[in-house]
Amino acid sequence: MSGTAFFSSKAFAVVGASADRSKYGNKVLQWYIDNKLPVTPVNPKVDEIEGLKCSKSLSDIPQYGELSVSVITPPQVSRHVLEEAAALGIRHMWFQPGSEPPEFKELAETHGIQAIGDGPCILVEGESLLSQAKL
Repeated sequence: MSGTAFFSSKAFAVVGASADRSKYGNKVLQWYIDNKLPVTPVNPKVDEIEGLKCSKSLSDIPQYGELSVSVITPPQVSRHVLEEAAALGIRHMWFQPGSEPPEFKELAETHGIQAIGDGPCILVEGESLLSQAKL
């Protein structure tokens, strides 16, 4: 999937969002905030991160249009996130480096999800892809 397709969504979620500013789950969430994108942090253990109300899971996010999901969880958790996304009809996912389950490409294809993974990080590639999507 291209990053421009990912950024064509009207809303975004960060699964694995963290209140700890030293963790990538916070850095990725902050990237969305800094770029003024509508984002929902997803973390079952906290109620709020960076002033945003957390959802406990993807299924807790009101579906208003297309949702693209960034994933920053351990691979075994990411597999369940992918399956939940598929059940909800979510079609765009970006697995941040190290979060991909080994079979993520096959699972995504099976479920009709366009997935980014195996390397590119939103913190590095995001700005340029977001700019391309806005053209």
